[in-house]
Amino acid sequence: MDVVYNTKLKIINAAKELAAEGIIPSGLNYENVTVEIPKDTLHGELSSNVAMVISKSAGLQSRDIAKFFVEKMNKDLEISKAEIAGPGFINFKLEIRVWDDILKAILLNGRKFGFCNFGNGERVNLEFVSANPTGPLHVGHTRGAVFGDVLGNLLEYVGYAVTREYYVNDAGSQVDVLAQSVFLRYKEALGYEVEFDLNSYPGDYLVPLGEELRKKYGNSLVIMNEPSRQELIKKFSISAMMDLIKLDLSKLGVVMDSYFSEKSLYDNGTVEAAVKQLDKLGLIYTGVLPPPKGKELNDWEPRRQELFKSTKYGDDVDRPIKKFDGTWTYFAPDIAYHYDKLQRGFDEIIDVFGADHSGYVSRMRAVISAFSDNQKELKVKLCQLVKLYKNNKPFKMSKRSGSFVTLSDLLNEVGPEVVRYTLLMRKNDAPIDFDFEKVLEQSKDNPVFYVQYAHARTVSIFKYASENGFEVNDDILAISDFGLLSSDLERLVVRKLGEWPNVLRQAAASHEPHRLAFYLYDLAATFHSLQHKGKLDGNLRFVIKEAERLSFSRLALVRSLQIVIQSGLRILGIEPRQEME
Repeated sequence: MDVVYNTKLKIINAAKELAAEGIIPSGLNYENVTVEIPKDTLHGELSSNVAMVISKSAGLQSRDIAKFFVEKMNKDLEISKAEIAGPGFINFKLEIRVWDDILKAILLNGRKFGFCNFGNGERVNLEFVSANPTGPLHVGHTRGAVFGDVLGNLLEYVGYAVTREYYVNDAGSQVDVLAQSVFLRYKEALGYEVEFDLNSYPGDYLVPLGEELRKKYGNSLVIMNEPSRQELIKKFSISAMMDLIKLDLSKLGVVMDSYFSEKSLYDNGTVEAAVKQLDKLGLIYTGVLPPPKGKELNDWEPRRQELFKSTKYGDDVDRPIKKFDGTWTYFAPDIAYHYDKLQRGFDEIIDVFGADHSGYVSRMRAVISAFSDNQKELKVKLCQLVKLYKNNKPFKMSKRSGSFVTLSDLLNEVGPEVVRYTLLMRKNDAPIDFDFEKVLEQSKDNPVFYVQYAHARTVSIFKYASENGFEVNDDILAISDFGLLSSDLERLVVRKLGEWPNVLRQAAASHEPHRLAFYLYDLAATFHSLQHKGKLDGNLRFVIKEAERLSFSRLALVRSLQIVIQSGLRILGIEPRQEME
């Protein structure tokens, strides 16, 4: 039961009636019409901008249009009052029974409350993390991992079939460097003196790999011919690094459905097939690119090379797919990878990139547009940087990694649920400061504690109710007299619960899972306020032995809130706490 969405449908139907009556033109665009729950109840329980959105197209003043809508909406039996505010907003107050029906719907549907088949079973390829298998995941990867995983949970909840995918960059120079670095650690394990240069990976995380090779092969790799040795160590190293990455992801609660190998694109001819398809479409040509912006002309030499006409699809420059020596560019396997995604029949393709890949977005969108004849759009979500602080100072790098704070370090410091919730308390494209002291505080300034504390309090309330003879279940609570919930704070909690289906819908449509974290924090705040009020005024306590009907009604409210918090936390990948330490 989504009161926000249902009210928007009522507005659209009223617009159709007004058009049929010749009051406003037919065929107007209602895409930007919104219905929102205002923070200030003086602006109504719901508010819409419909009159202002269509006023220009309708050729009427927004307040004049609003009058017609108000007249229509006031005839609706679920609306107790519709009125005009300001330049043409329409504020609504709903009948109390509409809000109370929300509690009944929550109690009868449980975790399914808020579900709508928004995705209709469409298949989504959601690629995220995809860090090079050359070392452990660091804090920058962590934000993308949390964002991608929760987005996947959210999309699944609203009816999409999601494939979480990790693109393994197991081809190219970086894995050659990895193999050489592991060989140095292997020689070190044999007692050789070794030296790491700037083109190697010096982190201590490779020490166990060198030791494992020593145990398995003795000193035989030292005398093995270099090509054979390089291939052997490369395969071993990639496998070991991916095992480490998978382990770290599992500690964070992230499980991928697919690990897709870049190397396979070369081995099975997908790179050639993808480029051949672009060539058939007339999108490959041999040409000379203009000099890069900001580069001195005497440092640039024009050379002819194979290019992809990405500018035809909105990119700012055509992109090379082959280097001057005829080998593939880094862009070529990315073309092939996304070509393969389309070949696998995904209806929607979403890539989660780090902010440092923002310059890559336009060319990848061009690839999807080209292969699909503009029928599909690549959706890209960028995750900004995470800055770590401890004792008001930047958190120092990990010795084990050699250059960065690892995901494992982060989890050891604060635990996965704190990491997940904290990284969702900012929109993905906004930088975030992660303060180790603040995220462990037991206060309202710590969102994960605040929400978990609200859930733990609901558990405590039901324990107290049981100890005092109130044996309840959801079916019993669903037939409570919700009209007894008459205080302003109780009604505020009810209205807040009524927002949940719309929050889910909007978060899924915009691919913004942070909306759930924000909502749960606000919901917890309203509940804490109500609970605190009960401490000051005994008449507002949730359980009053002498007032059984009222107690059941209030327990129904508490249980409804508990269900929504549980649903929200589980979409965020966090298990609700039964008690706080």
